[in-house]
Amino acid sequence: MLPRDVISTGPLILRPPVEADAEAMVKACADPVTARFLPLLPMPYELAHAREHLAKTAETWAEGGATFSITENGQFVGSITARPPDQWGVTAIGYLVAPWARGKNVASTAARAMTDWLFDQGVRRVDLEAAVDNVASLRVAYKSGFREEGLRRDAKRLRDGRYADMVTFGRLSSDAAPAGEPYLPFFDGGQLSDGVVRLVPLAVEDAVDFHRMLAEPSVAAFSATPPRTLEDDEQRCRYTGYWWVSGQRIELAVRDAASGAYAGHLQLTQVVPALGQAVIGYSLVPAFRGKGFMSRAVGLLVDWAFTHTALHRIVAGTDVANAASHRVLERAGFSREGVHRELFPKPDGTRADDVAWARLRPS
Repeated sequence: MLPRDVISTGPLILRPPVEADAEAMVKACADPVTARFLPLLPMPYELAHAREHLAKTAETWAEGGATFSITENGQFVGSITARPPDQWGVTAIGYLVAPWARGKNVASTAARAMTDWLFDQGVRRVDLEAAVDNVASLRVAYKSGFREEGLRRDAKRLRDGRYADMVTFGRLSSDAAPAGEPYLPFFDGGQLSDGVVRLVPLAVEDAVDFHRMLAEPSVAAFSATPPRTLEDDEQRCRYTGYWWVSGQRIELAVRDAASGAYAGHLQLTQVVPALGQAVIGYSLVPAFRGKGFMSRAVGLLVDWAFTHTALHRIVAGTDVANAASHRVLERAGFSREGVHRELFPKPDGTRADDVAWARLRPS
């Protein structure tokens, strides 16, 4: 059985819950973001529900688990729970942070501290999972030293009735210290802009525009992937935050800075830290062509990447017949490096040559 300890970590104190936490718990659990990813919480969440939960925490401890209130300056700012360890010394943790305490590393600090404490109690392994579009929780997992181990498709039904894919993580008592900064940090302020174009993370709300653009004949003609349904593209948009925070790729909507209109898509993908290399790709809505939009967008992203990441080479591949794409890269400072013969499969069964381009980190 786990001891009813008090855990001190930086400005936070983790302690067993008390009756005085109830009103703050109501405010935290009534928050729509909390409710979205914790579908079993009653809605509306009332004081009686908080008191019922507090009563059940005693059962959690009695069964071998642990529930702590996360406090800062004596005030409730969240909750974290560990299931009772199984016969193999494995447990799982879950957490919530009150809306007034978000953005301060509360969850990652608490998760790291509680996991270390569980290891001190003889627990061998701690599991954690997060919905693929719950970017805040994914960041907690990576920052608190957990390693991504897999994906459970349609594993959890959310409050809106949609089934969500869950990313699974684990941390062993024998693991090295938690990882450092992410390879692909998020944009400061959530966007990049030069006053003409604005780059923001691709979101589910962009799926219709994104899908319509990919189906446009002049875009589809140079696509190496088969046509997708709108549902496929909605699912893809749900993954963009996960891909970014896990260091796999960056997926962006290109917008007109003045009107906010969707103008295109820009991605940094195939990220290989060992080589310091990534691939850039893009598509533009016909109405925004001929205005230098994509050259500006590509330049913004590449400049950011060389300033804020360890990337040394950013490369691109273009169909030999796609003269407009060649001009985009030339204006964005890329140099032509060669030709890969018959790389791109075409709908008619033929294959097109690929012109290879690269831009290097300034010396």
